[in-house]
Formats: sequence, C-alpha cells, structure tokens
Amino acid sequence: MPAHRRWTPSGPYDLARSLSVLRRGPGDPSFQVTADGAVWRASRTPQGAGTLRLVDRGEAVEAQAWGPGADWLLEHLPALLGAEDDPSAFTPRHRLVHQAHRRHPGLRLIRTGLVLESLIPSILEQKVTSDEAYRAWRLLLWRHGEPAPGPAERMRVMPDPRAWALIPSWEWHRAGVDAKRSSTILRAVRAARRLEEAAAMDLPAASARLRAIPGIGPWTAAETLQRSNGTPDAITVGDLHLPRIIGYALTGEHGTDDAAMLELLAPYAGQRHRAARLILLSGRVPPRRAPRFSVRDFRAI
Repeated sequence: MPAHRRWTPSGPYDLARSLSVLRRGPGDPSFQVTADGAVWRASRTPQGAGTLRLVDRGEAVEAQAWGPGADWLLEHLPALLGAEDDPSAFTPRHRLVHQAHRRHPGLRLIRTGLVLESLIPSILEQKVTSDEAYRAWRLLLWRHGEPAPGPAERMRVMPDPRAWALIPSWEWHRAGVDAKRSSTILRAVRAARRLEEAAAMDLPAASARLRAIPGIGPWTAAETLQRSNGTPDAITVGDLHLPRIIGYALTGEHGTDDAAMLELLAPYAGQRHRAARLILLSGRVPPRRAPRFSVRDFRAI
C-alpha cells in the first residue's frame, strides 16, 4: 500500500508548470504525466528508490509514494512543490515580465533536495543538443537504472553512485556520451556524498562545491541548483540560447550575450532565475535564422 500526504498551497498553484523543469524530454523514464493529469516521479533518495504520484485537486495536492524512499519523498514534499519559495519577493520591472507574472501566478520554484538527480542530466546536456542529451539520459536509465517502485508503468529510477561508476566505456559510447562528459559524471559520483551536501548550502557555497569537480562549470552548477535548491537567483550563464531569448524579449534586439543579459537582469538581483523563467513563459523568442543543429551520433566515432 502506498503512503499518503496532502499539501495545501497558500495561494494560486500550478503543479504541472512548477514541476516541468524536472522532466528531461518527452521520453524521460523518471518523469511522466498521465492522461488523468497526475504527475509521476521516480527518484533515488538517501533512503533508496521511491516513486511519487501527485494530483492537483484544486485546493490541495494529494501525494502517494511507494518504495524504500517513500517516507523521504513525503517528508520533503512541501519543498518539492515550492512551499519554501517566496513569489512575493519578486517585483516585475518590464511590461513583458509583468504580463507573464500575471498570467502564471501559480508558478513556484521547486526544491528537490537531491543534487545528483539534477547534476547528472545537466552534465549530459553540456555542449550538445537537447535531443542528444535526452536520448542519453533515457538510454542510460533503461539500461542501468532500476524499475520504479509501485504501479508506475515503464518508469525507471536512476542508478546509484556505484552503479554509475560501473558503467563500461562502451555503454557511454552506445548512449552517445563522449569521454569528456562521462568522465565528469564519474568524478561527480565518486564525490556524491559531498555534492549532496550542497542541497543545504546557500547559492555561492553550493555553486563552489559543485564547481570544485573538474568539468562542472557555472552553466552546469546553475542548472543543477535551480532544481535541487530552488534558488531564485541561480541564473544560467554560458547557454547558447538563453541570452538571445532574454535580450530579444526585453529589447527586441538580436545577438545578446551573457554580459548584456546580466545587465538586463540586474534589476532582478536575487530573483534573476525567476525572471528568466517568466520571460521564457512569455513565448517571445527571436525568429529562427538558421537550421537546427543536427544530432550527432557519437557511436559512429
């Protein structure tokens, strides 16, 4: 029998929108949204594998959990759903941001409390297309993860640190992961305990802890801490698309770089990640001027 918990938000709440950042592509084996609107997550907690089913009942979110990690998942449920987030600290400074903020009052910055769970897929996303990274995550979980506890169909829990460390080189190659990214993941899982401690740190300390691992830079650290720590100021730098989108959305200009993006977001100091989320939700993006990057097949190398 599953364990249960019910959480009541203090104001408007959008379950699917808030948790969507945890989904790594439409075929993510650890994240599903079923036809009835339920959100399913399969996680590896400090107590073991666990599966969480979440349903928004309007006035409250109802949760069911299975597996050795069920108690941990339910204990941390409010943080996961955004209870520790404070949207009232945000003040829109641009018309477009104000409109997005008004249209999405239920957006919350979630906090998983699990670092490796967001760090490893973020490493897989380094310097490749989203499709390549999502494919690698999907294949690695299917081949080296474990079935999710409970009744979830076709869901997988990511490997534990030892299982990640035992993946042979040809399996990384088969998943399309080059040696640089796989080596970074291996260094990270060897330091798993110390990296997980970053979930309880403030942004500068947590970022420094992650970036102490060779191969983890500002981009990867920010992408991880946005999810594991729910940090509202963890703005992503070094991204190919984000500066251009933010620059175009706020000024109509093309070719914005990181420095110009940070200058545009300066009025949101302390809330730059939230501002970026709202800008992305506005849907205002620069017109595409070049074909999409083709997906490289590292297996042919």
